[in-house]
Amino acid sequence: MPITALLTAALAKRETLINNLSNDELPKTDCFRVFHGTVEGVNGLNIDRYGDAWLIQTFHESLTDAQLSDIKTVLLNVADLPLVYNDRSNKNSRILNELDESTEAFAQSDQVMSENGVLFTSKLRHEGQDPLLFLDMRVGREFMKKHSHKKSVLNLFSYTCGIGIAAAVGGAKRVVNVDFSSFALAAGRKNAELNNVESVCQFIQSDAFPALRQLAGLKVMSRNNKKLPSYPKMSASQFDLVFLDPPRFAKSAFGTVDLVNDYQSLFKPALLTTKPGGTIVCCNNVAKVDKEVWFKSLVRCVEKQGREVTAVEWLDCHADFPSFDDNHPLKIVALTL
Repeated sequence: MPITALLTAALAKRETLINNLSNDELPKTDCFRVFHGTVEGVNGLNIDRYGDAWLIQTFHESLTDAQLSDIKTVLLNVADLPLVYNDRSNKNSRILNELDESTEAFAQSDQVMSENGVLFTSKLRHEGQDPLLFLDMRVGREFMKKHSHKKSVLNLFSYTCGIGIAAAVGGAKRVVNVDFSSFALAAGRKNAELNNVESVCQFIQSDAFPALRQLAGLKVMSRNNKKLPSYPKMSASQFDLVFLDPPRFAKSAFGTVDLVNDYQSLFKPALLTTKPGGTIVCCNNVAKVDKEVWFKSLVRCVEKQGREVTAVEWLDCHADFPSFDDNHPLKIVALTL
C-alpha cells in the first residue's frame, strides 16, 4: 500500500487528538505519535507532532525524495507547520542527513510543546540523539500528575525530567530527578521553569547505582572491585512515589543495567527507597521480556524484602502507539507496597 494511504489511515485514527488542538476548553496536547511505522505499515518510520512542528524519523532505511515529498504533502494538508526529517538509519542511530539552512536553524532552536497543559522544551536537533520528550511515556506522566499531590517523588533515569515535572505540576511537595546526563538535566530545569515548579524540583547528576544505594541506605560498591569514580553524596531517604525507567542496557563502574537478565539489581534498592504505603512505578521497554514473567519477578523481589504488594495498576500506552495483539514493548506497572 502506498505510504500516503498508510499515513492518511493513521491520521484518521488520531482524529480526536488532532481535533482537540483547536478546543480551548481542553488542556492542550500538541505532541503525539502520528504514524507508528512498526505496526502501521512501514517498519522503522516514525512520524510525530512535536509542538508547532512535524518530526519524521527513519531507523532502518532512508526515505527517498519521492517518499519524503509524499509525506510532506499529507502532513502539510493537516497543518502547515515546519517539517524536520532526521534519518537515523545507520547502526548507532546518529542523524545522517543534512537540512537546508532555514530548516536546520529551526530544528536547532528552542521550542515549547504542551501535553495535557504541561509545558516541555523541544529542540528537534541537539547534541543528543533522541527527542527531548518520549511521547509513549505520556501515560506515565499522566499517572504521576494525578497521584503526586502533597507527595515526595523520586524520578530515576529521569532524562529531561518529564515524569518529575508532571508530578510537580500535580502538586508534589518534593521531586528528586536523577540522571547521569548534564544535558538532559539542563532541559529538565527548563521544563521546571516553564511550569513554575522549580522550587520543588531537585536535579542530581549521578550514576543511578550510587544514588539509589545511598538513598536506600546501602553501601556503594564497584562493579569490578576497582577504585570508584567520584559521585554526589546523598543521605538515606524514602519517597511516596518512585519512578524507575532504566535503559535496556548500560555499564558503568558501579554496575550493569540489564533489563533482560537483571532488573532486580535496580529494583531492589528502588523499592527500599519507597515508603510503606508508597508506590513504585516500574518500566521495562524490551519487547522480548514477557510481561507476566517480569511482573512475577518484581513481586518475588518485594516479598524477599519482607514487604507486600497491596495494589497493582498496569499503565497502557495510548492509542497513538498501537501494538501487535495489545502486547506493547513498553511495560509499565505501578506497585503499591
